[in-house]
Amino acid sequence: MSSSPPPGWYSDPSYPLTERWWDGTAWTDHRRQPEQLRQPVGPPRPPTRKGPGRTKVVVLAAAGAVLVAGAVTGGVLLLGEDGDGGQETRTATASPTTGADGSDSPSPSKSSSKPSDDASTAVDDLNGITFPILDGWIDGDGSAEDDAVLVTDGIYDCPGDDGLCRAGTVVSRTVTGSDETSPKALAENDIEDAANDAYDRDTLDRRPYNGITGHEVVDSGSVAVAGRAGYFVRWRVTTGAGPGGYVQSLVFPSSSGSEAPVLVRFAIDAGDDGPPVGDIDTIVKGIRPVGDAGTGGGVGSSLGPS
Repeated sequence: MSSSPPPGWYSDPSYPLTERWWDGTAWTDHRRQPEQLRQPVGPPRPPTRKGPGRTKVVVLAAAGAVLVAGAVTGGVLLLGEDGDGGQETRTATASPTTGADGSDSPSPSKSSSKPSDDASTAVDDLNGITFPILDGWIDGDGSAEDDAVLVTDGIYDCPGDDGLCRAGTVVSRTVTGSDETSPKALAENDIEDAANDAYDRDTLDRRPYNGITGHEVVDSGSVAVAGRAGYFVRWRVTTGAGPGGYVQSLVFPSSSGSEAPVLVRFAIDAGDDGPPVGDIDTIVKGIRPVGDAGTGGGVGSSLGPS
């Protein structure tokens, strides 16, 4: 009788030239480029844009977008860029050959996060953290939003170009492929892309809010997140259509594994129809390491390990 392979990075059975995270029972949506194939040979690929609730995985710096596969097994899934030399990717090495049910390969799951046993929290297993689910928010698992851990309940017709928009999203990603480790530098480098991805253009080159017409920095600074010293930058953006919104880039070291930087992006609509802007601070304060409900954070909390 076969046993399920342990959690880890394995060759993706659907995309054999990439690596994918196996959580011990099913495939997640996390993929990455195998280490041996990170050899960019072409120019950077232009970034795509999405509205809030339709965010993409971003790269914190420009990187080559063309890789030669040849006879080498492995592969790459490029997830975006911004101009700082780093890359945010999802991936893995050897593949589990037998699933828990004895099949040739495990079947893929639909989301990078798995539901929590606690209905009041959403879990990001890859980064080893949980997020509180506030009133008006739901678990992002199964929402079809890239890397979403939380989304507001319900969608509406975008005020600009045709499409469906969501009043708020929270996405959680691991920053890899960059030598930069400073939460402050990473957050400051990411915030413009976070704003553009939320309120400028989507992947079909549509402008759900008729583009961004301006922005102001409303807050920034150090913050304790899940017992770790992080940094955040928050913008208030105005748009050609609709009330605009608030975007925030938050970066802090993971409390698990290699302690790689974790990037959490917030995008919420302004105005009466959007969630309270204070939800951002409440969610940040409620982020916890998996299995450690007592270690929290927030502005003004004692900072943990940097």
